[in-house]
Amino acid sequence: MSGTLNKVMLIGHLGDDVKMHHFEGGGSLGRFPLATDESYVNKSTGEKVTNTEWHNIVVRNKAAEICEKYLSKGDKIYIEGRIKTRKWTGEDGNDRYSTEINVNEFTFLNTKKGGSIGEGSTGSSSPEDTQAPSTEKDDLPF
Repeated sequence: MSGTLNKVMLIGHLGDDVKMHHFEGGGSLGRFPLATDESYVNKSTGEKVTNTEWHNIVVRNKAAEICEKYLSKGDKIYIEGRIKTRKWTGEDGNDRYSTEINVNEFTFLNTKKGGSIGEGSTGSSSPEDTQAPSTEKDDLPF
């Protein structure tokens, strides 16, 4: 197989509110932690065990602004995106790494703040795509 694929799909809960960063050129970036859980029963003890994995989520431009407006800590969201690892030098001179999920599409899974965007609403985020998700119903018969 000559092609490659870098795609992530997650459903989880926000561990904190969306933190926004605005740039001089008008772009923006939103970041938030997302928690996903895995539960199982330990066969030897019969005890239920839950493990939580934390993901660093990055949303850009208009989609970031929508997330900031309608999401808060504890809300449930479905996201699709790509894994990206960033490298930088820390204050101590050592290399540091951070793995992030750069979001392409998302769906809010909670009804939130007035219901104008809520359950079933989707959006997309990429450097080129800055359109808000549509909340209007189509006139199509299907």
